[in-house]
Amino acid sequence: MAKDTNDTTPKAPRKRAVPQAPIKDGPGSAGVKAKALPLASAVIPAETPTSAAQTIKDGAGKLARQATDKARDYVAEGKNRAGGALDEVSRLMEDAATTVDEKIGPQYGQYARTAAEGIAGFSESLKGKEIEDLMADATAFVRKSPAVAIGIAAALGFVVARLVKAGLDAADDASDTPTAPDA
Repeated sequence: MAKDTNDTTPKAPRKRAVPQAPIKDGPGSAGVKAKALPLASAVIPAETPTSAAQTIKDGAGKLARQATDKARDYVAEGKNRAGGALDEVSRLMEDAATTVDEKIGPQYGQYARTAAEGIAGFSESLKGKEIEDLMADATAFVRKSPAVAIGIAAALGFVVARLVKAGLDAADDASDTPTAPDA
């Protein structure tokens, strides 16, 4: 009689032999005879997919909050440094105004003083604003004048690239300079 290959009756799953760790009894062993446990009993049950996904989401959220906090710290530090640098530029402009008065004339010295006052006012404005306000101002500026914003970004990128290139060139020159032989 021929065997039917389209048999759809469910078959019972086969039981596989579970490997067991060998028990050592002899020189160097602890001398304790214990029943070997199947390795399958040592396996920790895996998390369900939903709890694993939730764990990943929680971890990502925590990392995002940490990154945001770190970015805020850097922005606050940059804001303080920029304010200090602007104050210094304002003082330099005030000092230069006196020299301009003497060499070119008081009218041009007044231009320098007006520029110094504008820089000082901008510095105070920058120091007085919260980070969120500065971000909102920058966003509004970009929306109002996207071409100017792109031009500023390109100019800043050019300046940064030149500074980096100059620094790399200086480092190469310093490493290429031969040292004087010891006499």
